[in-house]
Parts: sequence; C-alpha cells; structure tokens
Amino acid sequence: MRPHVELIQEDDYIWHGAELVAGEGRASERRLSVDEEDGSSSLRVDFHTDWGRGPGVHHANTEYYVLDGSMTYGGRHIGKGGYVHAPKGVPTEAITFAEGTRILHYREYGDAGFDLGAARWDNAREEIIVIDSEAMQWDAVPNPGPMPGLFIKYLHVDPVTGFYTRLVHAQEGWADHRLAHHPCYEEAYTVQGHMEYNFGTLDLGTYFFRPARVKHGHFTTMEGGATWLLRSDGELHNWYTQNEWVRWGGEAVNYGPNGGRMRWSQSTHDLASRPTWRSERDLEELAAAWRFQHEQGQPDVEYVQHGMGTDKSLIAIAKAMDAARLQGGHGDHEHGHEHGHDHSHDHSDSHTHEDGHGHGPDWGTDPRDLEHPDERTDAHAHNWGRGRTWKPGDPIPAPIVSSIPVRSRSRGRWDGDGM
Repeated sequence: MRPHVELIQEDDYIWHGAELVAGEGRASERRLSVDEEDGSSSLRVDFHTDWGRGPGVHHANTEYYVLDGSMTYGGRHIGKGGYVHAPKGVPTEAITFAEGTRILHYREYGDAGFDLGAARWDNAREEIIVIDSEAMQWDAVPNPGPMPGLFIKYLHVDPVTGFYTRLVHAQEGWADHRLAHHPCYEEAYTVQGHMEYNFGTLDLGTYFFRPARVKHGHFTTMEGGATWLLRSDGELHNWYTQNEWVRWGGEAVNYGPNGGRMRWSQSTHDLASRPTWRSERDLEELAAAWRFQHEQGQPDVEYVQHGMGTDKSLIAIAKAMDAARLQGGHGDHEHGHEHGHDHSHDHSDSHTHEDGHGHGPDWGTDPRDLEHPDERTDAHAHNWGRGRTWKPGDPIPAPIVSSIPVRSRSRGRWDGDGM
C-alpha cells in the first residue's frame, strides 16, 4: 500500500540514483510516493547526461512525462509535454532523454524491471501511447458538481479498470467550498500555478498521493490558475461533505494534573488556526462557490471558515442526543437537564449517553451503512484507504479519517481543516 502523502514540495526530498534498469547514462530520482508491496512508484527524474535504452518490455505499467527538455521514442522527438504510456508486458521501442531533461516517471503494479528485446507477454493488454500534450486542446471537465472553470487533457484511460492519467487546469478564480472524497486514489504533481486548499499550498513542484475516500477541498485558485498532472486508479466520482467535524478523547492515566488521571477531549475545531490563514480573496472565492451552488438549486450551507463560529462537533452531538430522546418518547422537553430521566447525571466512569431507555445517540444512519460492503472481508481489508470498484446505484461509502499524512517541511499545513 502507499501512504497518504499530502502535502510535499519535491525540493524538500533527497536525490537517489535513478532506478532505470538496462539504460545507459546517468540520472537521479526523487521518490514522491512508493508502494513497497507491489513496486508502484511516482518519481521525479533528472537526466545528468544523455540517457537511452533499447527496445524491450517493462515489468510495470510505465509512464513518462516531460516537464522540461526532450525525449525521443521510436524515432519521434517530443519536447515539453511529451508523454509515453507503456503497459507492462507490451514491447516498447527505443527511448532516449536529452541531458538536462526533467520528467515525471510512474510505475504501477510492478517493479523497475525491464527485459531488453523481450517478446510480448501472453497476458499483456493495451498498446503503447505516445502524445505531445502541448498540441492538445483543453476540454471542459464533464463531471457535474464543481463550478465552471476546470479543464482537462486526457493522456491515457484504461478501458478495463478506468485508471486514467490527465492534465487538469483550474482557471484563476475557480473555487469549491466543499470537501470531496472519491472511490479511487488520486495523486497530482503541480506543473504550473498556485492554489490554496485545506491541506496546504499547491504551487510548482508540490505533490500529493491521496488514498480513496480521504476528504479534501476548500479550494481557491490564485493568479494565472493552476495545472497538474493527475492520476487515479479508477473513475473519479465526487461525493461532498459539509459541516465536517472530528472529535476524539479519552481518559489520561498519568498525564493529568500532578501526573494523575483526567478526562479530556479535542476536536478539529479546537485545532484551527486563529485568526484564519485564509486571505480576504480566499474567503471571497469560497463564498462565490457557495453562491454558485445555491443558484443551481443545491441545498448547500453557507461556507464558514474552519474554526469559526460554534464547534460543529458539539452541535452534532446535541442533535444526535435530541433525536435519540425524541425516539424514546421525550419530545416535549427542552434540551437540558430538567427532565424526568431516572439515570444519574454524575459524570463518573459508569456514565453513558443513553437516555435511560436504551437509546444511544442517533446520528441519522447506521455506521455500518457508511462502509463499502467488502471493506472488512476482501483481500484489501488491511488497507482502509484502498479504492474499490463503484458504479452508479451502489451504496456510497463515507469518507475516512486521515489525520497524519506525510508532509514536507516547506508546504504541508494542517490545522484540523478537513481531517
């Protein structure tokens, strides 16, 4: 499995000798994200000399994207924006990169192995793709949901799995005030521009790898817009959350006053940055995104900056307790402690949040309905953030918590927003 990486700046990472098997020349790589179980890797590679490799077969689904410089594949010379997709087991032609070239290099579902002169594998599928993305036109993103202003260039789409690689551009002023999660993983490297969002600042050279169902959003796009090379291991459906909150707590054994016990709790609201790190422009763009959804007839709630106003976890807990009491036939009393329950309100170890009639908090749905039906039983049950096939009509799984993703020192920011 790959860890949740969000957010790093590639310049914070060290260089390694590039693992480019059977090639001739010298290159270095930065390892943005690696799956040590199956070899999948997302890499930034610099070529210090001319580099080349003859025809053969990759052990992994392999992609090359030129950030600067040039490559030649099968005699075709492509500069910035050049892209090659080579499925594992499919014979490739010779490829070269000029000295000084900088690329993104991806391997999926396999290691760095390369067999010179090998024949096509029996189980291989798809064919080689070679694209000059600079010559492509931008298309408006077709998915409903976000406000207009997102554009896309499709580089590769797997017709069987839905895995796809694309360039995505958000124009200046594009924003989304909600938090989204998807049934698949999503990763991106920023190739141009500047965007702010709940995990940090996306600008040139920043990267994230986000497992399936991790919430993210509160996007605002700055001057000149922003562009990414973005990959997902399935079709990217947008499911949105608002009024999000997380609260956790426990009872200290030996770190209370004088080293003793104490009850404690915190919420994402408690950890918010105050005053907000958002600029006035940020807040205006988020408000515009909310107004757009409202104008479309969507029942969105007005955007409130994280950490401002009343702690949403306290509101949600109060609503859940009130709903439970109403189910128990206690709908005529005010919310408070002047009711006729026969249980004690002493907040001791034995205190529970049931109402005396066996009704626990009512959160609106059975927690088991928020999981993918195979989440605890299939071969990937060890990985909560594993994407699973989803199609319209299936139950929609809820987002998962990811509180401590990998961050690098110059870009990662977290104040509980979107946890």
